[in-house]
Amino acid sequence: MPTQAPLPRLALVFATAVSFVSISTPAPVAETDAAPRARDLGIPFDGAPGPLNAITDVAGVEVGHVTLIEGDGALVVGTGPVRTGVTAILPRGKTSTEPVFAASFALNAAGEMTGTVWLEENGLLEGPVMITNTHSVGVVRDGTVAWMVKNGWATQWYSWFAPVVAETFDGVLNDMNGFHVTAEHAVSALDGARNGPVEEGSVGGGTGMICNQFKGGIGTASRAVDVDGRRFTVGVLVQCNYGARRDLRIAGVPVGVELSEVYPPCVEDPSAVSRPGLMDGYAACEESTRPSSPGASEDQPDGSIIIVVATDAPLLPHQLKRLAKRPALGLGRLGSVAHNGSGDIFIAFSTAATGLPGYDENPGTISILPNGRLTPVFEAAVQATEEAVVNALVAARTMTGADTVKVFGLPHDRLIAVLENFGRLSAPSTSLAPGMPVEPRAEPSRVLGLPVSAWFLILLALAAGPLIVWRFYRSQRRRLSGSSTG
Repeated sequence: MPTQAPLPRLALVFATAVSFVSISTPAPVAETDAAPRARDLGIPFDGAPGPLNAITDVAGVEVGHVTLIEGDGALVVGTGPVRTGVTAILPRGKTSTEPVFAASFALNAAGEMTGTVWLEENGLLEGPVMITNTHSVGVVRDGTVAWMVKNGWATQWYSWFAPVVAETFDGVLNDMNGFHVTAEHAVSALDGARNGPVEEGSVGGGTGMICNQFKGGIGTASRAVDVDGRRFTVGVLVQCNYGARRDLRIAGVPVGVELSEVYPPCVEDPSAVSRPGLMDGYAACEESTRPSSPGASEDQPDGSIIIVVATDAPLLPHQLKRLAKRPALGLGRLGSVAHNGSGDIFIAFSTAATGLPGYDENPGTISILPNGRLTPVFEAAVQATEEAVVNALVAARTMTGADTVKVFGLPHDRLIAVLENFGRLSAPSTSLAPGMPVEPRAEPSRVLGLPVSAWFLILLALAAGPLIVWRFYRSQRRRLSGSSTG
């Protein structure tokens, strides 16, 4: 009887080809606004992060942002462009009026954090921590006081407030002297505060910030530590706006030196510049020379960084003072030297002690962690600070602001290449915080609107189709011929 093997064999070849093309072609991924984080790129860090790797891993902490972005072109004071905002951190969330033990520390005090004189005297943080730009501290303070009064913080014996409001300078990209932040924006940031994943990069108070001459802004991270069988969390949030390009180190690698001539800040349209002397510090962004143009002057390293440390470890104010100093070591890992004009100011608080006695109530009882057990907590603050800053740099993308000044986001591909060259690239994270996926894969190449793989299948079908039909026709004729003969 005639064999019918060629048809199944050809069908098998066709099916295998289809399977191979289908598996080899990357599936398109839906576009997302969520930014990758440092671990997603394979950047190695010490320590074990909490579930969200954010300050909100400390139970009760909530974070809110109001982001203001409006206008383009030349700077017109009072009009824009606007690149600024407000960030609010509430130690026990919006519904609690209970204070927390706290302390502050200034590594270099060329900046402002209001409310710290009373905080140091009293040992308590009585309200939220707010972060904004340098010239909006006062109005954010006013909005915070109004919010506290409205939300029941005032009592019969205690009805005045000295809220903590910190700042960094965003006057390069933002019309800072136009006073675009209002008291209502501060209230909105407080009302919008939530637990869960924290938005990073060019958001809230970090909208117009520059870090190591890359785009900076808000970043966060956390660490889980075990002390004598008890699990504690240390969370950090930063607003980074400091440092020279040459200083930047990531995972111990001199990234700033390696990327010293890669995408420096520049001016897109020199004819639109309204500030005298601006072009002395920034080169024009000429398309042909942008990746290696002279760019921003290295004489502009000063800036600021605000760091908020939260923990649920039971610490007293004098212990929190010690904890508030540790972020300085995290900045040191990143290459910071605390330049003369940099406002590097930190605050630390503990949510552990609850039911704290009020203004004139009877004495209460609290527990504390012995000083001899503090080292893991200190280490966690150092590690989380380092990662929070890198998260801010990774999340913040390129922004053009006032007078068409353009500040580039840290280029992920160049960063990965540098770390890989130094042998410091680890496997990308596989356990991502909710809402923080890795960057989408590239769409497959297309011809006339169809992926190349689709054209391959079409050509394969056109080539193989007639042959399959012919072989089928011949096999059927032979079968019918054999039947007739029988």
